[in-house]
Amino acid sequence: MKQETDIQKLLQKFVENNCNEKEIETIIAYVKQVKGTEDFPNFDEVLQQFEEIPDIEQKKAQEMYFNILKTAKRHKSAVKTRTIWRYAAAAILVVALASTYFLRDSIFNNKIENTTPVIVNNKIETGTDKATLTLETGETIALVKGASIQTQNATSNGEAIIYDNSSDGTSDKIAYNYLTIPRGGQFQLTLADGTKVWLNSESKLKYPVNFIAGESRQVELVYGEAYFEVSPSTAHKGADFKVINNQQEVQVLGTQFNIKAYKDETHIYTTLVEGKVAVNTPNNKTILKPGEQSNLNIASKTIQVGEADIFREVAWKNGVFSFKGKTLKEIMVVLARWYDMEVVFENKDIEQERFIGTLYKHQSIIDIMESIKSTKLIKNYQIHGNRVVLE
Repeated sequence: MKQETDIQKLLQKFVENNCNEKEIETIIAYVKQVKGTEDFPNFDEVLQQFEEIPDIEQKKAQEMYFNILKTAKRHKSAVKTRTIWRYAAAAILVVALASTYFLRDSIFNNKIENTTPVIVNNKIETGTDKATLTLETGETIALVKGASIQTQNATSNGEAIIYDNSSDGTSDKIAYNYLTIPRGGQFQLTLADGTKVWLNSESKLKYPVNFIAGESRQVELVYGEAYFEVSPSTAHKGADFKVINNQQEVQVLGTQFNIKAYKDETHIYTTLVEGKVAVNTPNNKTILKPGEQSNLNIASKTIQVGEADIFREVAWKNGVFSFKGKTLKEIMVVLARWYDMEVVFENKDIEQERFIGTLYKHQSIIDIMESIKSTKLIKNYQIHGNRVVLE
């Protein structure tokens, strides 16, 4: 069919970073229209288009897609299904890029300058699952991928920690633990009430090892970024759930949302994926609807609400970096946390240049830098130990 031939050609151009803006919009529209059942999109037809494209990693494409379906099947309502489909459509586009897609905002058809980077004693490693657990006694335990541990209240396989819910709601005393994620790390946590939390690099969460029946369930995001999938209040005698951070309190009854509140940033961003939350500050009470994001200015204590790009805001949780309209300086801050590296701009003029970009978190730092270099915005880069220098 002519449409299939056209899409194959466009996907090939997409992989080669040769699409113009109109062609990219055509690809997006095609992916969104390919559906199977009413509830779930059908990936087969899209995969057929990929077969004619060299270097597409089919296995990774399928793994990403089926992980999304697993998430979708946990959600029953049509609203939730539509939300997952938006994630799926965006993720399929990520796969179409083979391994990396990175464009300067208004530059297409760039040829890659073949300049060999200077790499000396590269010590930069891709981030992985790791954290430090601090018990109520003050004892600290290192959680690392591949190592199992068990405490009085929890078990961990090195990729996630799960708290025992057998005593949840029966105790009249609360003990607290801390989970600290270093630069170059990430970790998943299941609280005693069944709430799931994904913690990004350089984050810290304070939480109870158990909850008191009927009383508000409260945790504190000390700093960093976390995605919450909250166990509903109906399962806990009406007890609501609160996330405290700095100058704001997020109150929920059962929902999914993301909070970004890093120590070195001047704003706190709360993004609602589904459900309903109230963002409370000393001066305001703001109700968010699904698809909205609140932006709290810490200095002025003012808050603004706008529409959010949900996929991009929570892509980190699904193993992807997705940037749109971000400056190179902002992008490198995110990458520096995940790769636990230092970034130096030898050319300060490029710090404020903006990009559209999608990258996998499992890529090596050299793959990432080659992708940025392909935009021709930076002339070259150097890696010295844990330092990256942009020229």
